[in-house]
Amino acid sequence: MILKQSKPPDNQIQPNSDTRKKQLEAWCSLILNYHKHKKSYSIDVTEILNSQLCHNKEIDRKLSLDGLYTVLDELCRTGHLEWKDPKTKKQCLVMWRSPEEWGNLIYSWILSKSMTNTVCTFYELTNGEDSEGTEFHGLEKWLLLRAIKTLETQQKAEIMMFDDSEGVKFF
Repeated sequence: MILKQSKPPDNQIQPNSDTRKKQLEAWCSLILNYHKHKKSYSIDVTEILNSQLCHNKEIDRKLSLDGLYTVLDELCRTGHLEWKDPKTKKQCLVMWRSPEEWGNLIYSWILSKSMTNTVCTFYELTNGEDSEGTEFHGLEKWLLLRAIKTLETQQKAEIMMFDDSEGVKFF
């Protein structure tokens, strides 16, 4: 039997360091899993604060703005989040998988399709028929580019420009 979680982790950030650590881990996991499920790669602070993720109307509990920033700062510290503008902290990019993990997924798929020594456009990789059903289908360009750059450093791929399109050759 699967139990439905009726409320997110405690809505008030706890002062005890051990409790706080577990609470932040739970919140970070909840936010990352939520965005993974939605295939969402960005967060607007105002929107998420008022979403069902941070505001449980059934029990009238809401994570405070300070609490949300504490959680988002923890995600930033662990490399799962980047602020679009670190000065304003209004919007951020969320990475429920690291660029390296995305790169490995893409490269494994390339190997499974015997597509080494071929060139693919970024569009083909993330929106093409061949990639439908893969976890990286629909991946946003900024994250795809970072993933491919990790493959470049491993000499498994090379980013190419042609006819106003960006592509990648896999080795």
